[in-house]
Amino acid sequence: MIPSRPRCVLAYSGGLDTSVAVHWLTQERGFEVITLSVDLGESRDPAQLQERALRAGAVSAHVIDARDLFVRHFVWPALQAGARYQGVYPLATALGRPLIARLLVELAREEGAASVAHGCTGKGNDQVRFDVAVAALAPELTVVAPVRDWEMGRSEEIAYAAAHGIEVPVTQESPYSIDANLWGRSVETGVLEDPWVEPPADVFAWTQEPQAAPAQGTVVAVGFTAGLPTSLDGQPLEPSDLVERANLLAGANGVGRIDHVEDRLVGIKSREVYEAPGAVLLDTAHRALEALTLSRDVLRVKAQLADEWARLVYDGLWYSHLRQCLSAFAAATQGHVTGEVRVRLRQGAATVLGRRSPDALYRPELATYDRAGDRFRHRAAEGFISLFGLPLRTQAEVQGQLTAPDDRPLLPPRSHRRIAGPGAG
Repeated sequence: MIPSRPRCVLAYSGGLDTSVAVHWLTQERGFEVITLSVDLGESRDPAQLQERALRAGAVSAHVIDARDLFVRHFVWPALQAGARYQGVYPLATALGRPLIARLLVELAREEGAASVAHGCTGKGNDQVRFDVAVAALAPELTVVAPVRDWEMGRSEEIAYAAAHGIEVPVTQESPYSIDANLWGRSVETGVLEDPWVEPPADVFAWTQEPQAAPAQGTVVAVGFTAGLPTSLDGQPLEPSDLVERANLLAGANGVGRIDHVEDRLVGIKSREVYEAPGAVLLDTAHRALEALTLSRDVLRVKAQLADEWARLVYDGLWYSHLRQCLSAFAAATQGHVTGEVRVRLRQGAATVLGRRSPDALYRPELATYDRAGDRFRHRAAEGFISLFGLPLRTQAEVQGQLTAPDDRPLLPPRSHRRIAGPGAG
């Protein structure tokens, strides 16, 4: 049956923007709106989401539990890559968008819709992530972005919702924009737009105030197989359950608060507050195990590529060939990243206490300073150092000393020194 009006599938979170968007797309643009809510671990009631979407004017409302898909196919590759945008942000929201975009495309094709829509603003990164992902997956679809089109700020949206009887979980007194999934929680707007202002206590929901967390802390052992977390304290867990448990353990100890001024793709700096307790715990443990099992050169190159991997995902290029190539490299490094890491979670800090692996490149008989068990060939060091320093020694002999021409001696004159011994006079 051909629909009487064009159909549009909206990525629906149940928040302010998407709730207003259902009504706006229906009344202002003449769409039959089908909503898609993707559960990535936000702890929202599916039935309430569907009811809210239908009350706002949707003709049907779909809810998909994608927590396991999210962790296995998006979070784990990020963890293996060691990706943090600008060295800080674990990419929680950025990782969720390409999965939601793919599900939007699949539902649009199933429903015979020619358009998909999202509730992203014209200033954010998410608009790029959705638009570019849809273009890569289904170039025949049109992307509609109501928040970019209408002439309303957040205050006007709240007033619009009230005027049209649209239920939204936001007030003028608490105007934060929040996105959350299993890998992290992002908070922006409101008082956070002033980077001088300390984040108020009501910004945080997953993490205990570090100073109020238990003084003794918690020690947790994270088990890995081929670079993927598989157990906590020896208990095997499914991926989404493991991340959820890691969030609870680390959050209870104040671990995972991130206050960051970051560079958005659209060219502006933005102050973002993140909570990523599980991500910080697992990333800390993973890096410690990699340091034990990967060679120096692999660690060096992998760290360089991690920054590029993070930038690509942050910029919405998950479905790019380069990101796929970098992920293949990262995965290829993980075959021996198997073992266990003990981490102390205490008052905001995640500290590695110990690590072990059957494939560890750390060899006690080479690292020890105890002559009794030492297998390191000390005499070989002289020849190694001679060859290693040969280029510099040759350059100094031919071209002169390798300091700047105007460098003065750093040794103070004898009159400014304390000298003791037979030759002191």
